[in-house]
Amino acid sequence: MLIRVDPSSPVPLGDQVAASVRRAVADGHAAPGDRLPPAREVAASLEINVHTVLRGYQQLRDEGLVDLRRGRGAVLTARATGERAELDRKAAELAALARRLGLGESDVLGAVRAALR
Repeated sequence: MLIRVDPSSPVPLGDQVAASVRRAVADGHAAPGDRLPPAREVAASLEINVHTVLRGYQQLRDEGLVDLRRGRGAVLTARATGERAELDRKAAELAALARRLGLGESDVLGAVRAALR
């Protein structure tokens, strides 16, 4: 799996790492059970700090898309399907928009509830 970042982008590099993995899942280039490249290798190839890559991997873990185990590395979970990754990506976009607009959690959840009706 090829992970890409754009150093000139205002988006934090760790977020870009996570987005790159989500994109690979959504495009069908990665599937549940696939291993992500070791963080040290990704950091070296992208010329970024290993902790930045780990931050992206931890974001994916928090979303339930990756299982992180010491010594075993990062493995995509059963939730890492194209549709689930798209939903998670859209939710992250919604959260970013809400922050820019100064909306609180209750406002965002209210909008989502209304959209689900």
